[in-house]
Amino acid sequence: MAEPRFRPLAAPPPPAPAELLARAEAFRDQVATRRTVRQFSPQPVDRAVITACLAAAASAPSGANLQPWQFVAVGDPALKRRIRQAAEEEERAFYAERAPAEWLAALAPLGTDADKPFLEAAPWLIAIFVQPWGRLPDGRRVKHYYATESVGIATGILITALHQAGLATLTHTPSPMGFLNQLLDRPAHERAFLLLVVGHPAADAQVPDIRRKPLDEVCSWLPAESDGVD
Repeated sequence: MAEPRFRPLAAPPPPAPAELLARAEAFRDQVATRRTVRQFSPQPVDRAVITACLAAAASAPSGANLQPWQFVAVGDPALKRRIRQAAEEEERAFYAERAPAEWLAALAPLGTDADKPFLEAAPWLIAIFVQPWGRLPDGRRVKHYYATESVGIATGILITALHQAGLATLTHTPSPMGFLNQLLDRPAHERAFLLLVVGHPAADAQVPDIRRKPLDEVCSWLPAESDGVD
C-alpha cells in the first residue's frame, strides 16, 4: 500500500471578513442569473473557452481522488445531428410510452416535448460519462468509489464555469442514453451521466416563468440564529 505524501497548501492569504462577504454575495448574485436555455444561437464558441471550463470541472474533488469522469466535447455538425436523431427517438418513446403521468405533469410547466433542435443549434455538446472503474498505470483494475457523486460535483462546477464565462447551458438526459457510448466510441463500462448543451442563447430565447424555492425552505441552521450563538 502506498504511503501518503503531502505538500504545503498553496493558497492565498484569507481575505478580510468584509471582503469575504463581498465575494460571496457577488458570486451568489452572478450565479442566480443562470437559467436553463432551450433556444440556442449558432454563434460559434472558441474551443479554448470550453477547454478552460472543462479544466475547472476536472479539478473537482472525487472519491479517493480517482477522478471517475470522462468529458466528450462535440462540435462536429454531422455528429451532433446523429446525436439529435438518436436522442429524439428515445424521447418520442419516453413521452408516448415510458413516462408515468406524474412525471409528465411535473414537466408540463417547462413546455418540453420530444423535439430537441438545440442538439444541433448549439455549437457544443458535452457528453459526461461516469466510470465505475478504471485502470492504474500498471494496468490493474481499480474500483472508483462514489463515482456518481463525484461526477455530479464535477458537472456542477462545469455548469457554473460555463455560466461564469458568459455561456448558456441545458442539462439534457434522454433515457436511456446508451446510444452515446456507441456514437462517441466510449467503452461499454462507462455510463452516460448527462448531455450538456452549451452556447449563446438565441436572441429571442425564452425561459419558463418559474420560481426557485426561498432559501429558508431548503436550508437549516443548527443551532438556529435565535439560539443566541454568534
